[in-house]
Amino acid sequence: MAGKWVKAGVPVIIVLGAVAIAAALVAGKKPPEQKKETRKDLFVEVKPVSRQNLTYQVWSQGSVQPKVITSLTSEVNGVIVKVADNFIEGGFFRAGDLLIQVEQYDYQTAVKLAEANLARAQALLEEEKARGKVAAKEWSEFSAGKAPELGLRRPQLAQELANVRSAEAELENARRNLIRTEIRAPYDGIVKLKNANIGQFISRGFNLGTIYGTDVAEVRLPLSDNDVGYLNMPGFTASEQQQPEVLLSAEVAGQQLNWQARLVRTEGMLDDENRVIYAVAEVKDPYRLKSDGQAPLRFGRFVKARIDGKTADNLVLVERHLLKPDHKVLTMSKDNKLHIRSVTVQRMDEEYAYISSGLDTGEHLVLTAIANPLEGMALRTSVDPVLDDVEQEKTAIAATENGEKR
Repeated sequence: MAGKWVKAGVPVIIVLGAVAIAAALVAGKKPPEQKKETRKDLFVEVKPVSRQNLTYQVWSQGSVQPKVITSLTSEVNGVIVKVADNFIEGGFFRAGDLLIQVEQYDYQTAVKLAEANLARAQALLEEEKARGKVAAKEWSEFSAGKAPELGLRRPQLAQELANVRSAEAELENARRNLIRTEIRAPYDGIVKLKNANIGQFISRGFNLGTIYGTDVAEVRLPLSDNDVGYLNMPGFTASEQQQPEVLLSAEVAGQQLNWQARLVRTEGMLDDENRVIYAVAEVKDPYRLKSDGQAPLRFGRFVKARIDGKTADNLVLVERHLLKPDHKVLTMSKDNKLHIRSVTVQRMDEEYAYISSGLDTGEHLVLTAIANPLEGMALRTSVDPVLDDVEQEKTAIAATENGEKR
């Protein structure tokens, strides 16, 4: 009987002992160490606010065109007997160069005939003058009183004088026609189009070709009303010093080339289709025929234009993508706090917003995009000296090991 109680009590004793041991272990276990969470400030890139005086620049574009375009037209009839070697598409010429020669024989004959008619008319005039003198003398010898006009042969004298003048006019016309058989260049230029060849018969009014003047090139630049407001537009009487400078640029064979120009005028009215006003920039000697050292600016080339306009003082240039809706800008104060500033934008272009007020010297513009900016948010601009949890543990272990070795 006693043995049965012993057998039944052994498991109970074992369970109670296990419970006691577990309770002792739990009671002796140290609570987990509580670590204080450290939150880092938002890292941003900034740049200081700086004010500057600047000259507004307006950008536009256009194609280079000649200022002077001439269609050469024949003023006489005849066969072309000579065409200059440089009278070809793209050929250059100087003012006064002979471009086309028309056969002159008929016109030389016309000049000789006109000279003969003039000599005949002059002889008849002299003869009539002599007759008038004789008539006046005879009248004075046989008659008293004032002689009549007809008696003194004055009408006949006037007729012969008119004949002389008519012959002179015919001679001048014959000589002009002879000169017109030589078509010469009216200015320095380049041949755009050629329609004449040797042996070709041409009549008065025939289009011989088209030439462009190379002394001055023009670029028509479309401008909006907003662009015009930032430019000093020249008047028709403005001197060259009063004309705004224009820098023309284009990429040619992988190289960026620039040419200097002047804004000389506007066309004075808005374009009906796109509602812009065209300003005209001039480039002197675009093909550099009278100067060396710079690449030629060829007609037809498409160029970008930067026009220097009005000046402005104490402006802050802010990249346009940094400008928030309602003209707001993110800044960082000296105590590394985020501030949302409302600014006054004087002008915007493709790259910058020109701010006249709302930013103070000493502040910094925040260049980093912030998804949800809040006024007063803490910021930092360098690596946070506070280490993360892993680094802290590594540092603590290393310090303990160094202490034990000592």
